[in-house]
Amino acid sequence: MMTHTDLSRTPVEEAVQSSDPARLRLISVTVAVAALSLVTACSASPEEPASSEEGPGAAQTRTIDHARGETPVPDDPERIVVLEPVQLDTAVALGRAPVGAAVLDESTGAPEYLGDDVADLTTVGTVPEPDVERIAALEPDVILGTESRHSAIYDRLSDIAPTIFMETQADPWEENVKLIAETLGDAQGGRDLLADYRDRCEEIADEHDTAGETAQLIRPRDARLTLYGPISFAGSTLECAGFTIPDHDWEDISLDISPENVRSGTADLVLVTSIDAEDPTTMPEAVTQNSDAFEDVHLVDQSFWITGVGPLGGQVVLDDLDAILSER
Repeated sequence: MMTHTDLSRTPVEEAVQSSDPARLRLISVTVAVAALSLVTACSASPEEPASSEEGPGAAQTRTIDHARGETPVPDDPERIVVLEPVQLDTAVALGRAPVGAAVLDESTGAPEYLGDDVADLTTVGTVPEPDVERIAALEPDVILGTESRHSAIYDRLSDIAPTIFMETQADPWEENVKLIAETLGDAQGGRDLLADYRDRCEEIADEHDTAGETAQLIRPRDARLTLYGPISFAGSTLECAGFTIPDHDWEDISLDISPENVRSGTADLVLVTSIDAEDPTTMPEAVTQNSDAFEDVHLVDQSFWITGVGPLGGQVVLDDLDAILSER
């Protein structure tokens, strides 16, 4: 006799009423699988993220230890503003050209040796006096400055973006390069740049046999002459290339002397900075009038021997030094 399924009953109830053993086994397996799935879903691992805040779209940060304490910065900052030459040089060397920079002279802008890498750079005042309003207008996501120069505006800068301060521009510049590279998320890149710089130093020292020789950089400034010591950028680069800087009672990185005392600046190799190293008339009279004390003296470009602090500037200085030594 033909029977009809009661549409008001569930498939399980229908199976129970049925005398078909195969159908009963199929329904039993289905129910067991569903129950197992429910248990698995309810016992998800407690280590799974409880919030989407840690997902791919969330901002990632790193904490940097610097002159003002500890500050979180973006993992991959894109809009960078720098207030020191070493910060500008290092950022460019790492392929992270800043959107804004304080410069030594706004009329000349960024150092020429940085070339097209700073073609789109916006100046934000001078190194001693950055313009906070111009910095804010650039909407940076990280700012780099120096405690010794910019401490008075730290809070205002921090209101704009995470701000990292070096202790002082007189710190060994290589240590500052490491802090800058870490801040920009490329600590290894910073180490690589410094290793390349030291390798170039060794090449020059070996090629020109500089060991045992002294060298001194002199910068004419108004009515005085500035000698640069072994922890200055220029002095440390000369020593890196095998020279020794003569002993003086250094006032931090340098020492000012009067033109009358120019003979205290003598050395086996003397380099004098100039805004035009090709113009012999820019050699200070104090040096030319004491030529007997300066047997090996050369004009060098101030734009990188003084302001080219950083891995790129270091390589340019070493290339210039190599050329000078090759003419001996």
